[in-house]
Amino acid sequence: MKVIELKNVSKSYHQTKVLENFNLEIEEGELVCISGLSGSGKSTILNILGLLERYDSGEYLLRGKIAPKPYGSSATRVLKNDIGYLFQNFALIDNKTVAYNLNLAKSKESSYNLSTALEKVGLSGFEKKKIYTCSGGEQQRVAIARLLIKNAQIILCDEPTGSLDDFNKELVMNLLLDLHNEGKTVVIVSHDDYVMDHVDRIIRIEKI
Repeated sequence: MKVIELKNVSKSYHQTKVLENFNLEIEEGELVCISGLSGSGKSTILNILGLLERYDSGEYLLRGKIAPKPYGSSATRVLKNDIGYLFQNFALIDNKTVAYNLNLAKSKESSYNLSTALEKVGLSGFEKKKIYTCSGGEQQRVAIARLLIKNAQIILCDEPTGSLDDFNKELVMNLLLDLHNEGKTVVIVSHDDYVMDHVDRIIRIEKI
């Protein structure tokens, strides 16, 4: 089943075209990497898929239905229940604890609680740690624990290994593979060869 479809999607910033009649199909449960040169529109595609950015023309189908427009109540509902985002800058609240950040995303449908999610990502006992005291690799793992607690079925990742050392890069990629093996649809924007070696399919974007 196609979970994501972009049909002839175009997007411009002022007079600069970023996407023109762009088409994309992603099957449910796929692990996909979107790769391309800087400025080719990779992050724009991810933002459109994540209902964070509007497109100028075309169609975005989510599970066969027209996806809601960004910023509306319908989009907020989809983001809360179905789509999880792994941001390059982690998008955590620095001066709050790990537990506080995770509780913001908790879903009743998730099979994970705080302690089991943190155990899964190798951060047992981190509940009371402030985010700003965690390393970059630890913060990325907290962000993945947030995905586990949220129970999102579609995971969108923006350069998830971009700022990590080799140890944390391998650890984060293995966690994303675990999510994929649980049946989640995982879409990664990356130019990292290590990431591309572990995905089902690579979609290369050409700069207009």
